[in-house]
Amino acid sequence: MTPAPGDSAGAGARHPEGPLLVALDIDGTLISYDEVLSDVVRDAVGAVRDAGHEVVLSTGRSVVAIREVADALGLTDGYAVTSNGAVTVRLDQAEPQGFVLDDVVTFDPGPALRLLREQLPDARYAVEEIGVGFRLNTPFPDGELGGEHEVVPFEDLWEREVTRVVVRSPEHSSADFHDMVAGLGLDDITYAVGWTAWMDLAPLGVSKATALERLRRILHVQPHRTVALGDGFNDLEMLRWAARGVAMGHAAEQVRAAADEVTGSVDDDGAAELLRSLLA
Repeated sequence: MTPAPGDSAGAGARHPEGPLLVALDIDGTLISYDEVLSDVVRDAVGAVRDAGHEVVLSTGRSVVAIREVADALGLTDGYAVTSNGAVTVRLDQAEPQGFVLDDVVTFDPGPALRLLREQLPDARYAVEEIGVGFRLNTPFPDGELGGEHEVVPFEDLWEREVTRVVVRSPEHSSADFHDMVAGLGLDDITYAVGWTAWMDLAPLGVSKATALERLRRILHVQPHRTVALGDGFNDLEMLRWAARGVAMGHAAEQVRAAADEVTGSVDDDGAAELLRSLLA
């Protein structure tokens, strides 16, 4: 009989307390900023998976942008958290797109977009189309957004509820984004600032942590059996949620401070270092 998602043959025998739930960020954690996945990290992920633990990709990427990474890691079943927690999928190679939607949380992006446009009239804005790509007001640089892209008038970006809004403004720093959102009083959204020119908006209260907690309950993993690894500001809640939250060595000071421990940088295969420790 084929194990159900979250089950692993022999896992109970290997782990008297049950498997670990291991949540892994992708960019800057498993793969470098040049989109390189090292053999060392790939093999370490495979070893943790083969040991019967629940390996869950937990990323700000859209679901269409994780397929290649999941395949490279050998993650052909189980769950993945995408869009910073707004979209959870069950990986399934039998499906045309390689996944089945498991949970989706949406919000009305109109109020936030209108306010942000007043402050950032020249920024690029995009809203996610689940399993397809993005609708955007002007093209983004090649490779920054996965899937298909449709350029539409700015006002059309809020014609329906969405899971995620992306704001790109190269002229502004991470600190600028934080200050701007605080000053605008956007109390009905969750926001995460990525690299210098990037900010994600999500439904209020939604984060990687909220999606992972839901999965933890579905998979019947005990709270003390949770591990999370990440490097970005959108990983803060996830690192605090996990019983063992681990930050990458190159992460910002605020991210490292939120973690229980710090591993090596992405250039030093810090993810592999952490993953190997789970097998000790």
